[in-house]
Amino acid sequence: MRRPSAPAAGTRSSRPARPWRWLAYLAVLGIWVLAGLRLLADPVPRLPLLFNWTPSLPWRVAWLHRGVLPAARGELVLYAFDGAAADSRPGLRHQPFFKVVRGLPGDVVTVRGREVSVNGQAVGVALERTRGQRPLEPIAPGAIPPGHYYVQGTSPDSFDSRYRAGGLVPAGQVIGTVTPLL
Repeated sequence: MRRPSAPAAGTRSSRPARPWRWLAYLAVLGIWVLAGLRLLADPVPRLPLLFNWTPSLPWRVAWLHRGVLPAARGELVLYAFDGAAADSRPGLRHQPFFKVVRGLPGDVVTVRGREVSVNGQAVGVALERTRGQRPLEPIAPGAIPPGHYYVQGTSPDSFDSRYRAGGLVPAGQVIGTVTPLL
């Protein structure tokens, strides 16, 4: 059996050198490490430029006004999620959620069947199950207490205050208001 011979001096090997491949692997690994850290260690955004990758709102890029609480219905907020769903899904705890304020302190939330209303105005229908087939319960009816907000996405599939597992958002979880850019 004959061994392959080494290339002669001054000729190229049949296998080209690919140092860029290792750089690509390192870049992908770095992105995954940073994503894991953001998910598990510190999910709060540090830059005011936000990106929304979910269908819960129509905007993909927004600007965060850190520390500003919503003053009116219809304002967009970013908050650190800490609803009941975080107990069974720890990856949700403190994740930034970007939603529209639909109810303010003192407003009354009512539920008829699965239809949720704020001050008598229908704001959405609570789904029976998640996409993963977990059961969903509508929010408990009642007045929104001081220092809390009812928030909701514009998509009917948005996970928001319509559900007990999402709940009302305490003002202490609000990171700031948001201005959509794109």
